[in-house]
Amino acid sequence: MEQATVEKIDRFVENQISGIQKGVIIALAAMLGVVVILSTLHLALLVWEQFWAPPRFLIPVQGLLEIFGYFLLVLIGVELLETLKAYMIKDVIHVRVVIEVALIAMARKVIVEEPNNVSSLTLFGIAALILSLGIAYYFERQGKREVTPTP
Repeated sequence: MEQATVEKIDRFVENQISGIQKGVIIALAAMLGVVVILSTLHLALLVWEQFWAPPRFLIPVQGLLEIFGYFLLVLIGVELLETLKAYMIKDVIHVRVVIEVALIAMARKVIVEEPNNVSSLTLFGIAALILSLGIAYYFERQGKREVTPTP
């Protein structure tokens, strides 16, 4: 086979795979958009129910924890949409956004989880993971500052 024919086949296969990837990303973004919208409506309903439940205008601590946990879950969905949008536009996944999503997810886990129901080893693991993500976020931000030219 000629070299030019092989290159044409390679480009054709590469274009087909890129098209499939774009289609999958668009489908994922659409589904995630629907989930985020429905989750936001569910969060609004949850806040409304907690707000109007007796005693009115006072949300108990357990209700607040449930609301904050759900709020962070919606925020994770929004950040994932941002990641998909960046991938569609630039074909690049931003490390900072992925680390932010992981930090938000861990914050949600800490807020929602009852410390009395979790082993101490699991709590140490969660703490180590949050510390690792914080360090990774710090170094990612420092690396970005060093790369950015100053005018």
